[in-house]
Amino acid sequence: MNETMVCAVGRVATQPVYREMASGPSARFRLAVTARYWDREKNTWTDGHTNFFTVWANRQLATNTAASLTVGEPVIVQGRLKVRTDVREGQSWTSADIDAVSIGHDLAWGTSAFRRAAKAAETATVPTQPEPNWETPPHGSEAPTESEEQHRSATAVLT
Repeated sequence: MNETMVCAVGRVATQPVYREMASGPSARFRLAVTARYWDREKNTWTDGHTNFFTVWANRQLATNTAASLTVGEPVIVQGRLKVRTDVREGQSWTSADIDAVSIGHDLAWGTSAFRRAAKAAETATVPTQPEPNWETPPHGSEAPTESEEQHRSATAVLT
């Protein structure tokens, strides 16, 4: 299929609006993408033109977007670009929308703590699992330790 996939790096310009639709959850927000360049004459970074996109998210991405994003946060959005032209009250309008496939915080500007979203069929309590042993065992070691065995059994349950 011929689609225009884009990756836009910018900031959340409006609070995400979440709605339950007949086809499932939907969320939208405006994304501001401002070009920056080095001005040699002023010896400083300068803001260029700002483009605004309406980002649309559906299903689980919509739920997670509404719960995770607030105005001003730096984000990276990947999705299908849709440019639309419309005539309203005799004037021609052009809008650029992104049908999002993936949305995430831009970690170049700060930190983020990932939390897996609970599915509707899952219970609210998630069993705690022991911290795995991240150290590589020496070459030729005999049997795995008890914590390694627990990690393998916990991983097998998740897959």
